[in-house]
Amino acid sequence: MSPSAELVNYYARCHCGALSASYRTTIATSSWPMRLCQCAFCRAHGATSTSDPAGELTFAAAESALLQRYQFGTRSADFLICRACGVFMGAVMTIDSRRWGVLNVRTVQPIPLDLPPAQAMSYEGEAPSSRAERRTQRWTPLTAESL
Repeated sequence: MSPSAELVNYYARCHCGALSASYRTTIATSSWPMRLCQCAFCRAHGATSTSDPAGELTFAAAESALLQRYQFGTRSADFLICRACGVFMGAVMTIDSRRWGVLNVRTVQPIPLDLPPAQAMSYEGEAPSSRAERRTQRWTPLTAESL
């Protein structure tokens, strides 16, 4: 991010509003990296993810009891789901006290109209060390106040 570039804030929330997110990026919506993970979980939730390694991401819950953290497969990330309405907000991971996340674009309010087409991605068979390295390079750093 250049010193003069200003982060633009995008608000996201689940259907009932119990979970929310603030995604800050300098990337124009027409250039957001859009990914369609092909795992069974993301396909079942219709998730399209985006991230910006130079941005900031904050997830929040109006009531902590309404946040469901779900892990599967390698258990390398927590998938954040609303217990009230079932919406998948995004995923977070922690490595050596540093945290990153990815946002489900379908939760952005309103959804930007000029988003580029999403690219299908398959991470099947990816080694845990490769997965962690990819995420630290591509995912968005979480703010200190994020879930």
